[in-house]
Amino acid sequence: MEGARTALQILLTLAALHLSVSNPIFYESFDEHFEKSWIVSEKEEYNGVWKHSKSKGHEDFGLLVSEKARKYGIVKQLDVPVNLNDGTIVLQYETRFQEGLECGGAYLKYLRPQDAEWTPENFDNDSPYSIMFGPDKCGSTNKVHFILKHKNPKTGEYVEHHLKYPPSVPYDKLTHAYTAVIHPNNDLLILVDGEEKKKANFLSGDDFDPAIVPPKTIPDPDDTKPEDWDERAKISDTDAVKPDDWDEDAPVEIEDADAVKPEGWLDDEPDEIDDPEASKPEDWDEEEDGEWEAPKIDNPKCAAAPGCGEWKRPMKRNPSYKGKWYAPLIDNPSYNGIWKPREIPNPIYFELEKPAFEPIAAIGIEIWTMQDGILFDNILIANDEKVAESYRHKTSKRKYELEKEKEKATDEASTELSGFQKKVFDVFYKVADVPFLKAYHTKIIDVIKKGEKQHNAVIGVLASIILVIATIIFKITFPGKKSELPAKAPRQTSPWHTLNLLLINMLPNMQLQAKAAASSSPAAEEEKEEKENEVIGTEKEEEKENEVIGTEKEEEKEKEVAEAARPRRSRRET
Repeated sequence: MEGARTALQILLTLAALHLSVSNPIFYESFDEHFEKSWIVSEKEEYNGVWKHSKSKGHEDFGLLVSEKARKYGIVKQLDVPVNLNDGTIVLQYETRFQEGLECGGAYLKYLRPQDAEWTPENFDNDSPYSIMFGPDKCGSTNKVHFILKHKNPKTGEYVEHHLKYPPSVPYDKLTHAYTAVIHPNNDLLILVDGEEKKKANFLSGDDFDPAIVPPKTIPDPDDTKPEDWDERAKISDTDAVKPDDWDEDAPVEIEDADAVKPEGWLDDEPDEIDDPEASKPEDWDEEEDGEWEAPKIDNPKCAAAPGCGEWKRPMKRNPSYKGKWYAPLIDNPSYNGIWKPREIPNPIYFELEKPAFEPIAAIGIEIWTMQDGILFDNILIANDEKVAESYRHKTSKRKYELEKEKEKATDEASTELSGFQKKVFDVFYKVADVPFLKAYHTKIIDVIKKGEKQHNAVIGVLASIILVIATIIFKITFPGKKSELPAKAPRQTSPWHTLNLLLINMLPNMQLQAKAAASSSPAAEEEKEEKENEVIGTEKEEEKENEVIGTEKEEEKEKEVAEAARPRRSRRET
């Protein structure tokens, strides 16, 4: 009987131990409205409105940041403070930036026990915390914070110790779980979605800034550098003498004495001459406009000659140039090295085997953000990593995978071509196979393939493609007429703009190819003569029309000049 009772006690003890390990110390799912257990800060500056809202695409509720450019403050007091100094502690929660995150924080503050007069309604930035953990992104800041506030046993002062080189924040709109694991051996692990992103040690001087354990010695603040201390490693050689042949005034460049004036150089011809075809306007008034001077043009004689005007020898580098002379440097016999103040014992130094973590008495969210749509959920404190992993698999991982699948489906739908778009690209491929485009076939196919990747623009650019093709046909059909193209196309970077430019640049070559093909038949010769006669007749009619229009414009211009005050013109008029 005695043995059975002992065995039962052992089983009950093991069951209680298993239950304590398998359950989290604290867990908040936000399935119920947060107002029942969370208290919103009543400080005036914390005017952001918290909402109990579903995560987009899920039936799961969370705590939502509902407005942009606001300060938010909310706190949850724990029934019993959590001791961080015994065994493993896991801090975990999930957050989702449903509208993305450009500038804002989504971190938690694990508050230590507050003063007696403190109330949750007074929660603000100055409320003391033990650990601050979570993502923060704005400007150059992009990291998952882990900050430990540790009390110096010598001074009693709490110091913020920031984790060095923390992981960056995932840049998407999906649900992510952030986990911090504090091990008894002073190791710290930071996980994002269960994947280890950072490992550090609380007692390592390389992992926290400033180091939790201060240095044993520090520079003496009262020490000063002696006046005769020489920090110059090199000095000028005072015994050195400038060489006799060193000419400091020698120029960098000199004339090339070996250069010879090119044959046919026109010494007496200027580079520019008066335009012989220019004439003074009939209405030029020298009293008002000054003396008229013919505009200048390039001298045509210089185009066929090596050069005009006075010939000068070209310059070359001066081989005798050395520049200013300086005495060479030698080792300084009085060199004392770079001065540093002497080291003295650090008055606030202390030795530590394990950080003295302050207990967690409350969990607070105190953020300032320019972004809305930030959702907090599944806040957990546990003493077993497997418990945290189990909750992560049941909550954030499922949501993340579902969101990822939806995102993938959306991306695939956006990259698939519609039936109409496929037909349009089939036409483009057939156009690329036209015989007279053979020389440009490879380039056109490359552009069309790029266009398929940006197919959403196909409808918008279809009209411009048809216009370019129509222009090609017109140019080939009526080679005597010049099509008017825009003087300057708008700057674009799409494949369609590249195709347009390619087709336009092909026009001259295609015309030549079309002419060569057409000139090989007698019928083409007769058709050519008829067209030339038509063109000549058309040009004569156009000349007559232009003469009439020109006469009318001149009469209108004379009237305008007579009515308006004539401005003073320059002496040269081109």
